[in-house]
Amino acid sequence: MSQQTRLLQTDNASLHVAAALLQAGQLVAIPTETVYGLGADATSDQACAGIYTAKGRPSHNPLISHFPHATAALAEARDHFPLRRLAEQLARQFWPGPLTMVVPRHPQSNICQRASAGLPTIAVRVPAPPATRQLLALVGRPIAAPSANRSGRISPLCAQDVQAELQGRLAAIVDGGPAPVGVESTIIDLSGDHPLLLRPGFITPADLEEACATYGGLAHPAPAASASDKGTLTAPGQLTSHYAPTLPVVLGGQVNLQGTLEALLLFGPDEPDGLGVHAGLQGVDQQGRPWWNLSPKADRAQACSRLYAGLRWLDVEGRRLGCGLMRAPALNVLDPDKTGLGLVLADRLRRAAAPRGTTPTSR
Repeated sequence: MSQQTRLLQTDNASLHVAAALLQAGQLVAIPTETVYGLGADATSDQACAGIYTAKGRPSHNPLISHFPHATAALAEARDHFPLRRLAEQLARQFWPGPLTMVVPRHPQSNICQRASAGLPTIAVRVPAPPATRQLLALVGRPIAAPSANRSGRISPLCAQDVQAELQGRLAAIVDGGPAPVGVESTIIDLSGDHPLLLRPGFITPADLEEACATYGGLAHPAPAASASDKGTLTAPGQLTSHYAPTLPVVLGGQVNLQGTLEALLLFGPDEPDGLGVHAGLQGVDQQGRPWWNLSPKADRAQACSRLYAGLRWLDVEGRRLGCGLMRAPALNVLDPDKTGLGLVLADRLRRAAAPRGTTPTSR
């Protein structure tokens, strides 16, 4: 049922309003350094159920719980597990920041079963923005907050993106300005005997490797589950089709079987033959094709921060101009070394280009 969605700022009075809404079991979008999250009381099954309903999210896809500081986050984990010391080390090194840890649930954990999708593990993070951590402290409970968009679609980087996706489906949006990182957090699984990278993010494998070396090194994930798979997902961001615009996405030199006009996602100064002049960051070329350059200088950090904004802009402009699909760079152009931030770009675009299911929960 549609409701009025309030737009709040990050001043002290507004944060108290947002905290009261969250304490009352309402949904509130919150700013983080990665993307905007759709927040709900992580200790309440009923509140977290609202997240799944508002997003159209598969019920077996767990949520990340957010905390104001590391002590509160790690208190929800078991006191003793093989990688507990590694979790504490990573918390000191990377929190507050864009790292999520999957850890064994403490027997007395306050995280509700719906937030963890009934798993014996929980996903925890301490976000970077001071205003967001102030809000979390005011609420006094962990806040579950997946990206504040319809499930499977492009993650929101600002309050206006959240409005476009979820207006009328949540009580309020806290406007903290643009998300500077622009891609979701790195997720590392510490629930086993060895650390496992579940989702690449702004904190790269190279950043994590030194800390993980003592524990057998950082293993990389198995192929993601399919969007229709009802099996166990240990963390968010593992569905094959994800982060997707409305327009179909093709990668690199894949053939345009439809023969339709294309929206162009570019990277770096070099352009494929026949594209014409695309100087700058975005525009429409002489053939009527909208284009967006992730980074003319091939800076992958800049490309990460511009990825979702580009997908969203090309989706809107492409459909307005009659494009039938969106063409993105080949993955080996973005990620030639299979490491660093290129790994993040390749992961997100691979999922954006993956075959999509026909039901709302698979989008």
